[in-house]
Amino acid sequence: MLPITSEWVGKAEGDWTSAHLLYRARKYPNYDGSCFHAQQCAEKYLKARLEEAGVDFPRTHNLVHLLSLALTPEPSWTMLDLDVQNLTIHAVAIRYPGPSASRSDARDAIANCRSVRSAVRMALGLPL
Repeated sequence: MLPITSEWVGKAEGDWTSAHLLYRARKYPNYDGSCFHAQQCAEKYLKARLEEAGVDFPRTHNLVHLLSLALTPEPSWTMLDLDVQNLTIHAVAIRYPGPSASRSDARDAIANCRSVRSAVRMALGLPL
């Protein structure tokens, strides 16, 4: 694995852990934060796969666009389309005043992220 790919994976795992910690906090759960970190985890995993495949990508939080680029090395990932659509909305809007995420939103974001995380880890030969 390329060193830059490994760095992306490490950053993604940090977001994976944060999403779970914020979701499971007993006293003060932060569902907005959990959704944001789930989105960030998926974004960084997609970027890791693109790096490993040598595919250039722009600075973006748009997971739909990143997935479209990843379909060249991973054509079967069309199955992730709904997952990335659901996660993309948590990149920016959830961090500002307005609607807040519910427990259910956070649970769904983590599930969507899990799908992306599993696909990328499998493609990179990493344990699930």
